[in-house]
Amino acid sequence: MRVAGVVLAAGAGRRFGMPKALVEHRGSLLVDRAARVLAEGGCSPVVVVLGAAADEVREQAELAGVSVVVNPDWDSGMGSSLRVGIDALTSTDADAAVVLPVDMPGIGAEAVRRVAELAVPSALAAAAHDGRRSHPVLLGREHWAGARASATGDAGARGYLRDREVVLVPCDDVSAGFDVDRPEDLPADGT
Repeated sequence: MRVAGVVLAAGAGRRFGMPKALVEHRGSLLVDRAARVLAEGGCSPVVVVLGAAADEVREQAELAGVSVVVNPDWDSGMGSSLRVGIDALTSTDADAAVVLPVDMPGIGAEAVRRVAELAVPSALAAAAHDGRRSHPVLLGREHWAGARASATGDAGARGYLRDREVVLVPCDDVSAGFDVDRPEDLPADGT
């Protein structure tokens, strides 16, 4: 099975004070780290969805080996970025896509691999942290149109997933499911 990766990195990071794609943590930008995690987890191609400060992100980030797309409606929320990411994959031969928000530096390649192992066109799966659905999320190709149609505001595919059976993949031993909303949310210990 061929599994693509999508990094959602278009937001302005208002609570953080800057776009999270441009946040440096442990020597690299969060956007580069997220793209690398997906690639190391076996995803190909990897699509990075930019929006706020897209030109600045392109200038500062490495973005090596990824496809970059820009969401012109980034300020409407994560849902529009998910739609742009899915649209960028429709011409590929990917059977499924692993979706990872840029602001989750505790997610590593092993969590991506575990979730991606379930990839088939009909799959819906997600990492589980503390027994709750988290990221990354796997969307089989058969679900792309439905997830895209339901993706509005900041909810992404949440509503679509809520109404369906999603296989939860325990990942507490290999990743941490926190997201970074404010500078103080970045772990000081480098996790």
